This record gives sequence, structure tokens and C-alpha cells, in this order.
Amino acid sequence: MTNAGILSSLNKALGWELRAIAMYAHYAAYVSGIHRINLATHFNNEVTESITHAATVRSAIVKLGGEATTERDSTEIVHTSDFNIMLKEAYKTEMTASETYREILPLIDEIDDRELYDALEVVYFDELRSVEELRMMLM
Repeated sequence: MTNAGILSSLNKALGWELRAIAMYAHYAAYVSGIHRINLATHFNNEVTESITHAATVRSAIVKLGGEATTERDSTEIVHTSDFNIMLKEAYKTEMTASETYREILPLIDEIDDRELYDALEVVYFDELRSVEELRMMLM
């Protein structure tokens, strides 16, 4: 895979992180009722995690000589105040993010950049933990 292909994949991941930031901030504001206390905190923590992930991916793009996107992924963010829908949308988002990083890791392995591989693997594992946490919340 060429750097252009890797950069395209990384920009896809960055766009997805930018979307997650917007989605989680939106849900933190709109969650209501008895679940607000816990879920607003959860969603705000996810904003912070997505900002960190975006910084990691952006740094990877710069390291490889690319130009980082400033546009979020165009997948619709469902507006709702129903916490079950929010959690289902969060689950779909985290699944997509984890799949995106799973696809990127072999590409980074091909260019034999251990530092970059390790940094992105940490993000991948964070996404997998989020998937599992949301799965448990939805049970």
C-alpha cells in the first residue's frame, strides 16, 4: 500500500473521530431524565477520548507527509432525546471506528513503523473497549 492509500484511510478515521466528537457533545446536551447524571458524563468522556484519538490520527497523517481533513464524516447524527437511541447510535459509531482502525493497522504494519503502529493500536483497543461497554449498557 502506498502512503496515499494509508493517508486516505487515516483521513477516513479522522473524519469519523470528528463526527464522534460532534455526536457525543450533542448527546451529552440532550440526554435527559434519570439517566442524565450518568450518561451526560459518559458522553462527555467520549468527546474527550475522540479528541485524543483525532490528535493521534492527525499526527500520524502529518508524520506521513499528508494533509489532515477538517471535515467530519457525513454520516447523519440522529437527533434524539431518547437515551436508548443515543446508546444504539453510539454503539454503531464505535463499531465503525473499531473496524476502521482494524483495517488501518495492517497497512501501518506494511511500512514497518512500530511507533505509529503502537499509537494506532492503542486507539483501536480503546474503540474495542467502547464497543464492549456500550454492548453491556444496551443489555
